[in-house]
Amino acid sequence: MELHILPAAERFIRRMVRFGGGESCGFRLVVTPGGCSGLASEFSVEPAPQPDDRVVEIGDLKLFLPGPSAALLEGARIDFAETATQTGLVFQTREAAPCACDAAGAASAAPAFGVVALHTIARRDPAADEA
Repeated sequence: MELHILPAAERFIRRMVRFGGGESCGFRLVVTPGGCSGLASEFSVEPAPQPDDRVVEIGDLKLFLPGPSAALLEGARIDFAETATQTGLVFQTREAAPCACDAAGAASAAPAFGVVALHTIARRDPAADEA
């Protein structure tokens, strides 16, 4: 599988694995068609891959990609962006079409990318659900 993980994304993924379960775990990345740039994604830290996951290893780092996600990410570049308006993983694929708008709704010629915003990620507290 051809997948390019840029240094900033690798540091982010390693940090999530370290804080989410330890270095024996893997980073499960699910990518589906959708969203403004053509991709929607979510991730979790898992102790082992699911039966249909493709395992991509980068040194001692393990990525778990479900089959359809692996197909969507074939040839992609994964980076990490931290700007005033967004923080998260950025996916650049060969098939992505440019987005017609930016965050303010104005026309944009920027390359297509998908972002997983960190503020959307939270751990569930089962005790809070019972309250």
